[in-house]
Amino acid sequence: MKLTEIQDLIKFVAKSGVSEVELETKDVKIVIKTNNGNKSSKGDAPAVFNPATPAVQPVTHHVAQVQPTVQNTPAAETKAPETKKENSASADAGNLVTIKSPMIGTFYRSPGPDKGVFVNVGDEIKAGKVICIIEAMKLFNEIESEIGGRIVKVLVDDATPVEYDQPLFLVEPA
Repeated sequence: MKLTEIQDLIKFVAKSGVSEVELETKDVKIVIKTNNGNKSSKGDAPAVFNPATPAVQPVTHHVAQVQPTVQNTPAAETKAPETKKENSASADAGNLVTIKSPMIGTFYRSPGPDKGVFVNVGDEIKAGKVICIIEAMKLFNEIESEIGGRIVKVLVDDATPVEYDQPLFLVEPA
């Protein structure tokens, strides 16, 4: 059930005059209670979503956000003439792209505790490849890469909380 459907259900129940509605599916249980003008000693809100049960995750996309990252290196900061080797080294360091978390949740590098990781440092990835999972509200969201390239660094430890827009991986674009 989508967030908009839940909101529509709450509005419908509020307009209908019913004091309580309970809806349960395989994945979610929703209880909506209204006081309908009756003042209760508990001070119940007009509509209540029962957070003790699994809820619906309002995810609009599962694709990781990508933002170029420029890193300053000693070779890039010098003003003296550089050799071709130094130029390529500084170009590689400044060419990295950061893959960021599209949501708040818990970061997992593998699909399960007994499974192998999705990607390691040095792995080649393509756009659309699943690179990690972020669990949010008991839903496991597969995060796909928007770019192709080589994983240079994993910035988050397995099974740790992540914030929205937090850097997860550094990628050297192909």
